[in-house]
Amino acid sequence: MRLRALLADYPVTAALKKGAVRSPDVQLDFADVKTASSAFKRVVRDLEFDFAELSIVTYLMALAYGKPLVLLPTVIVSRFQHPYIVYNAGRGALAPGDLTGRRVGIRSYSVTTVTWIRGILADDYGVDLGSVKWVTFEEPHVAEFRDPPNLERAPAGKDLAAMLLAGEIDAAIVGDKVPHDPRIKTLIPDPKAAADAWYKKHGALQINHMTVVKRSLAENRPEIVKELYRLLCESRKAAGTPSGMDLNPFGVERNRRALEIAVDQCYRQGLIPRRFAVDELFDKTTRNFN
Repeated sequence: MRLRALLADYPVTAALKKGAVRSPDVQLDFADVKTASSAFKRVVRDLEFDFAELSIVTYLMALAYGKPLVLLPTVIVSRFQHPYIVYNAGRGALAPGDLTGRRVGIRSYSVTTVTWIRGILADDYGVDLGSVKWVTFEEPHVAEFRDPPNLERAPAGKDLAAMLLAGEIDAAIVGDKVPHDPRIKTLIPDPKAAADAWYKKHGALQINHMTVVKRSLAENRPEIVKELYRLLCESRKAAGTPSGMDLNPFGVERNRRALEIAVDQCYRQGLIPRRFAVDELFDKTTRNFN
């Protein structure tokens, strides 16, 4: 069976992407994209892919709006997000608790990294998220979602880092693109220590990307979905045993706590209308993957 697939290059996907892990039953035609996130709109709006990498927040929002996708309990990307909110120290000191009433630049309101960081700011530093003016550059992946009123779109042609250096915003959530400028500092002073404390408190990872399949595939060919999970497990195994914390846990139970926190953050931030139970994120086939 040939499936249209979206999956970026990571250590845990390398064996599958390179063909070292194969299946007699499935052939994956991978989309040629620079980054998987650049195609997430195509996953949830156009339903272009049978099998796809997808950010967890986008999946939860897609589920809320009835998109016919099913989650696989496969963490492809996770990290602690504390280093990815920055400020311009050249304009004076700024602490996380100072963000109430300030302007913060973000790629999009519903980006997963942004959602995790908003939760950190609110829960650990007392920031009133409703008072922050969020300055965005992109619309949400899920077209039906409406951004909150305390949000404005950056003028056309503007750049997030340039706005930060010019003082047009007070802080920015930058994802992987931390500007190389000596004035740019992490807003959380010791992000590693803060991440360690968060992990000790919650006992969970901060998930970024997992994988999904079309609901029609899950309903009509569950054996193919099982084969996809096997392929991912074999590819993950080929990457070797991690020397430190496992940032790519597979299986529902190993990810239950992290998913509970992700659902809670999405609900509290108004991204989804209710708190889904973790088992609702899967179907009768995928919720048995462990």
